[in-house]
Amino acid sequence: MCARILVIGSSNTDMVIKTGEFPKPGQTVLGQTFLMNPGGKGANQAVAAARLGADVRFVAKVGKDIFGKEALEEFQKEGLDTKYILQTEDFPSGVASIIVNENGENQIVVASGANMDLKPSDLGDNIFDQIDLVLLQLEIPLETIQYIVAKCNELKIKVVLNPAPAVELPDSLLSGIYLITPNETETHLLTGILPDSPEAMKKAALFFQNKGIENVIITLGKNGIYLFNEQFSEIIPAVQVLAVDTTAAGDIFNGAVVSALAEGKNWIDACQFACKASAISVTRMGAQSSAPYQHEIN
Repeated sequence: MCARILVIGSSNTDMVIKTGEFPKPGQTVLGQTFLMNPGGKGANQAVAAARLGADVRFVAKVGKDIFGKEALEEFQKEGLDTKYILQTEDFPSGVASIIVNENGENQIVVASGANMDLKPSDLGDNIFDQIDLVLLQLEIPLETIQYIVAKCNELKIKVVLNPAPAVELPDSLLSGIYLITPNETETHLLTGILPDSPEAMKKAALFFQNKGIENVIITLGKNGIYLFNEQFSEIIPAVQVLAVDTTAAGDIFNGAVVSALAEGKNWIDACQFACKASAISVTRMGAQSSAPYQHEIN
């Protein structure tokens, strides 16, 4: 069956510079390659899911500028349902400045622009029509996230939250989540527990479960992921590759795991599928552009 997914989140244009090493405060270093790529956690995850066979409706807010216009054109080329994307003259489109060092590690600064103007009043009830799963991140206002979670709970739609970039979240929001997918840093911030051992991972997962979240996936970078729910408590290893750029690895994982779950895959298969997608993505430069297609994983 074709998975029907609604992604609500950010759209940015990423300005990427590759360099040997990160500059120290006050230091100028000469970079190597400059790239301008479509990005933003919401857009990255939407494109990743679409390339992997999901039927994706994407909702975001962009500026009425060249970045917003190009983003809309790209989303349409990727086959996303874009009819609920909003354009505003009040704010510029979001941009991100990304530095990637020779180890494929990154430093990112985001100017959110129109993303932080996506209000609950911008979201009509019809955006939720015929949707099986909703995927959210934290690059839009928290008030809007809370509204979406409450609406989905009312409509019995499962909500997946990728809590990035991490901020403290109210219990009322957490209790409405079907699946949460923090990385190690986000897990530490949200739970106070550093997931640096299987015991600590389980303790952090139980923290989320006690808040009302049924399923937890903690992403562990090159060490894979930790899956926890009523059936499983286990580490699923990553596919080992030579990383070139890890910028959107988490976004690709999220888009992939949601598309797999909405298609009816079981938890282990969905996680392994998403680990493969994420591994392929880090062997390529760029955010959205690094997302693999279904045939590449099969």
